[in-house]
Amino acid sequence: MIFGGIEAGGTKFVCAVGSGPDDLREEIRFPTTTPEETISRAINYFQEQEQKVGPLAGIGISAFGPVDPNPASPTFGFITSTPKPGWQNADFAGRIKSALPRPVGFDTDVNGAALGEWRWGAAQGLDTFLYITIGTGIGGGGMAQGRLLHGLIHPEMGHMLLRRDPQRDPFPGRCPFHGDCWEGLASGPAIEDRWQKSAKQLPPEHPAWELEADYIAQAVHNLICVFSPQRIILGGGVMKQPQLFPLVWEKVPASLRGYVQHGDILEKINTYLVPPGLGDKAGVLGAIALAEQAANGIS
Repeated sequence: MIFGGIEAGGTKFVCAVGSGPDDLREEIRFPTTTPEETISRAINYFQEQEQKVGPLAGIGISAFGPVDPNPASPTFGFITSTPKPGWQNADFAGRIKSALPRPVGFDTDVNGAALGEWRWGAAQGLDTFLYITIGTGIGGGGMAQGRLLHGLIHPEMGHMLLRRDPQRDPFPGRCPFHGDCWEGLASGPAIEDRWQKSAKQLPPEHPAWELEADYIAQAVHNLICVFSPQRIILGGGVMKQPQLFPLVWEKVPASLRGYVQHGDILEKINTYLVPPGLGDKAGVLGAIALAEQAANGIS
């Protein structure tokens, strides 16, 4: 079966059709503009693809948020209280399903990527793990006992509060809701605002990376204590800095101070905190995995 997937980011959409990493067919990318224009481009793309490959078995959407992922809710498939102008209360999944009457899977971008990593990537064989993206924003998703994490809505791990030493870091944070939450302190835009240079322009020895690793380690410490995951996958553009993983590997056990006694953390931290196995394809492949679940009646 062939599925369609939409990785819907606040900056760009990625759409593709296929059945997995070894069968990812035509892919298209375009900017995220208005809901009307952007969702219409996705619909047109899938209609064109169906002319080539036949009817799709399902379509999956991994979306920036906040979103409503509850299939029993009247606003299921909506992007809700997002700060992105024009997208508040946008009926994303409804528009897709109306134009393309196929099973539609819908979840957050990070839960989608987590599902893709579980299906084909760095979380294969696990049932409790987390996927974190650190880039334009910071978000987290994952599984607990084999089910994607949901609750009242969905996790917002990027907005946990961290300890900031104003003497060391006078930057107040850039989150419009919380100031110096994790996203406000350690996202790509926060790095640029603090140092007046993009992350790509900062050399490996710059003090930015020691501070960044401290904030990531604080957050990972919290996540380990709250979720007790079997593995944490750290993705996103900021984590592509090669100096970051070694710093975080050093700082997380030091932060935990031996309290969580497990060999995966004490002795094999470099296989416990890992990059995505699917690389930059985790998001769109996760959307295809959501489509697969929807086609099989799994919500």
